[in-house]
Amino acid sequence: MNTQIIAQLRQLKLGGMATALQTQIEQVGTYEGLPFIERLALLVEQENLSRDQRKQDRLIRQAHFKLRASVQEIDYQHPRNITASQVARLASGDWIARGQNLLLTGPCGSGKTYLACALGHSACLHGYSTRYYRLSRLLLELTQAKADGTYHKQLKQLAKLRLLIIDDWGLEPLKAAQRNDLMEIMDDRHGLTSTLMISQLPTDEWYASIGDNTLADAILDRLMHNAHRLQLKGESMRKILGQLTQDEHLG
Repeated sequence: MNTQIIAQLRQLKLGGMATALQTQIEQVGTYEGLPFIERLALLVEQENLSRDQRKQDRLIRQAHFKLRASVQEIDYQHPRNITASQVARLASGDWIARGQNLLLTGPCGSGKTYLACALGHSACLHGYSTRYYRLSRLLLELTQAKADGTYHKQLKQLAKLRLLIIDDWGLEPLKAAQRNDLMEIMDDRHGLTSTLMISQLPTDEWYASIGDNTLADAILDRLMHNAHRLQLKGESMRKILGQLTQDEHLG
């Protein structure tokens, strides 16, 4: 009968509960003294935990992060103008719950992408749908979507993301159609969902990088008015870590 019940639980997609029941059966001495309702509560709790874990794993896979990163592994040894308390506040996800944005700037190699992916990973753990894009790849996908008739579907999917991470903002001049695409994205997300923008350019140079005064006003107004700003400084982390590795090899 125990085997039948466990099989039925798995058929009903209650895998967490089935595993917990198997544990109760195998560890009789641990659970036999508990009232029925307490044992049932343990089964239900394990099912909830299992579902939460599966959801987190799914959100992390769908985010397509460039780097495997976590806030616990952020390096604070080298001065980069960030503190553990700043990161902890951002990792809590309160800004995402409020539909606010984050503008992350700093020189090449300062760890912007790692920090963004770490915050994105934390967002997934909180249950927020997240997606990482390099700006050029996002704009290319939208161009292809126009060609195959899925443009509006793509915009709706982007609008639903609780956190959209866009990397390499301002590296290349934008074409007119690309500026319009960005305007559509920012307008759909404004005040409802969060965008994390990563750029080597300081924010006061973003206006000129867009290229069209009217659209620059509209895009940046929606992006910046409720945004947190984090400006990384210091030497390239890639250079520092490379020197450390070289020193280790030299022994």
